Amino acid sequence: MIDERRLTTEEKALKVNLTPDIYGCFAEIGAGQEVAANFFKAGGSSGTIAYSHSAYDMKVSDSFYGSGSRYVCEDRLETMLKAEYRTLQERLPAKYEESRFFAFCNTVESLNYHKTNQGHGWVGIRFQLNQGKKPNDVILHIKMHDIGHKSQQEALGILGVNLIHASYFHSNDLDEFLESIVHRLPRDRMEIDMLSVSGPDFEDIDNRIIALNLVKRGITDATMFGLSGKVKQPAAELYKKNILLARGRFRPVTKVHIDMIERGKEQFLKEEGVDPEKVRVVVELTLKDLTADGKISDKDFVDRAELLGTLGYTVMISNYLKHYKMVDYLSSISKGYQMGAIVGVYNLQTIFDEKYYDNLPGGLLEAFGRGFGRKVKIFVYPANNVETGDLYDLYNIDIAPNLRGLLQYMKDNNKLEAFESYDPKLLHILSDDVLDKIHAEASSWENDVPSEVVKAIKHYGLCGYKKKSALVSK
Repeated sequence: MIDERRLTTEEKALKVNLTPDIYGCFAEIGAGQEVAANFFKAGGSSGTIAYSHSAYDMKVSDSFYGSGSRYVCEDRLETMLKAEYRTLQERLPAKYEESRFFAFCNTVESLNYHKTNQGHGWVGIRFQLNQGKKPNDVILHIKMHDIGHKSQQEALGILGVNLIHASYFHSNDLDEFLESIVHRLPRDRMEIDMLSVSGPDFEDIDNRIIALNLVKRGITDATMFGLSGKVKQPAAELYKKNILLARGRFRPVTKVHIDMIERGKEQFLKEEGVDPEKVRVVVELTLKDLTADGKISDKDFVDRAELLGTLGYTVMISNYLKHYKMVDYLSSISKGYQMGAIVGVYNLQTIFDEKYYDNLPGGLLEAFGRGFGRKVKIFVYPANNVETGDLYDLYNIDIAPNLRGLLQYMKDNNKLEAFESYDPKLLHILSDDVLDKIHAEASSWENDVPSEVVKAIKHYGLCGYKKKSALVSK
């Protein structure tokens, strides 16, 4: 048996070329001209490649796929996949009966001459795993981090070969599939921050699990998905938007979480420069908050995603344990638009703990400059004091005396603000207590979570809820 981990890019391309029933085409827009070349150079391509074309000129691209205002985007890639696969079917009906067709497409912007842009692109394949069956789609978004144009093209060529090879030889195992796609592509060369699959051979795969694995494996630091579970590319969804970030465990979602998010949004909308049409609420989970018994539970993650989706929220998953890193990442996407972050008072206390930043040369000041030096405002939600039961909020927060000046500075400069309104009757609710009640089968947990979440937990058996079996009369 051949050890797939040792195969070179040329050997993978040759393996595809020598598989007699794999047959398809290549269409590459912009900088993506390297994938087809790898298959031509490997040898034996005459039985695999129906045709290959590329289009640098937008007019040529428009003549193939129709006009559009954006060329490096997911919609363009989907149009390309559909058009090229249909062309194969219509022009080669006899070949269709004896082959497994594929259409590989990409639309890419590589590093420009002045090196002032971020190389990125959309890459995809529509392919038949079995003859005569409907095709599958694999679509992904990449960021290219090489600092040279030629190096980025080389990396793109490797990725394309990996994707075609993985689609035909590793699509039945998610772990092998992801490992094969990034084979010989370290993170400092290329990042995949969105990957989705669809089609008859992927019916049992939840794209949210793929999103989780991208982050868990370090292939990217953050990815996101919408209400229906459709994976989204963060920069495309949040570009030039007023982002309101809510971080938490949400295990499960409780009434106090909803109070924080909805009242926080009301307050955020009052800020200067916040356009209601451009506001996007992002509910973010970090890998640390997904950890159960030392391991990341896929089921636990999907449970939380289901509950958040039930309430209509967009979910992001990230490796950014520290707040300033998450805010810094989102700020780079929002491009100067006002941002907001909802933070519980105890989390704010942690943010002001200097020990939290021992890894930074500039310590706490560096973190605050990177995370909160831009157009970002923190909204602080109160809590019941865990020791006394009294109200604990921004006005009596316990931080080191030498940092009180920084706290006041942030208040004075519109970087920090207490919640204007909240429901004090909800402050006693803690997610861990609710989870314990669910596990103990105590019905009182239903009073602590929204009705939609109660229904979802019961219907799907989420968060360890034990569904009651119907009584059978004798």
